[in-house]
Amino acid sequence: MKSVFLDFATVSNGDLDTRSLERAAPRLALLEAVRQDEIIDEIADHAIVMTNKLRLDRRIIESAPGLRLIALSATGTNNVDLEAARERGVAVCNVTDYCTPSVVQHVLGVLLFLTHQLAAYSREAVDGTWGKARHFTMLQHRIRELRGCTLGVVGWGVLGRAVAAACEQALGMRVIVARRPGGAATADRVELDELLRTADVVTLHCPLTPATTGMIDRRRLELMKRDAILINTARGALIDIAALADTLRARRLGGAAIDVLPQEPPVDGSPLFAPDLPNLIVTPHIAWGAVESRQRCLDEMALNIEDWRTGGTRRRVV
Repeated sequence: MKSVFLDFATVSNGDLDTRSLERAAPRLALLEAVRQDEIIDEIADHAIVMTNKLRLDRRIIESAPGLRLIALSATGTNNVDLEAARERGVAVCNVTDYCTPSVVQHVLGVLLFLTHQLAAYSREAVDGTWGKARHFTMLQHRIRELRGCTLGVVGWGVLGRAVAAACEQALGMRVIVARRPGGAATADRVELDELLRTADVVTLHCPLTPATTGMIDRRRLELMKRDAILINTARGALIDIAALADTLRARRLGGAAIDVLPQEPPVDGSPLFAPDLPNLIVTPHIAWGAVESRQRCLDEMALNIEDWRTGGTRRRVV
């Protein structure tokens, strides 16, 4: 039973232990980066196909008569035609809750970086500005205490809950939760517009759906407090990034930390790459990327494959 990981380099930089995966799938080929147009040739005689982000559509699934399992190294399944897999009797499994500590760490890190104005103060400490100061300290960039501030969470799954707990326990923040577009109304949620008006920090942890695509648009950005911070570690297309760039440039928002973009990698550039945007951090989709989280991902994939081989349904979505 041959197995192949089509885009192993999206998970490993040569720093992971692959033994659990090799035990689960002994005839395993680890390919660093198969192109989309090479997939059909690469999976032709494989029973188990592993991938992170490559698209496995109906044509690809139907091209591999021996395909029996698609094992994803991700939670999202929108890159797989689940209906085609179901029709062909191909099992599909994903992994969940493998990178929560890493994402929580990232959110806290960028929040503190922006709130304490570390970019500006670090630059001015060494560019001669501090040396010309009249006093021992510099206070021209406003620093706030987060204790007592309101954290608005959009997406109340494992990640959203974990970030909320960390901000409550470590920083003394108050938490409110949005009813995201398309989500059910419950007594403990507030409407998204109300959350944006109220929150000092907004963090996004929701899936990308037709209802959530572009939900943080120009109108909703204008609802936010002028000193609020927006953090996105979920999906890039949740935010109208051109509108976000304009809002930051006009200093109508306190800051933003963006780890995901609508196009990844951003081969066409991005409005957020403009040099005149204040208090902005853009990172290349690395909130999840702690080595421990990536190792956990591989080990979870191995457990899924072992369970499937014995007739189980662990983490099965098909």
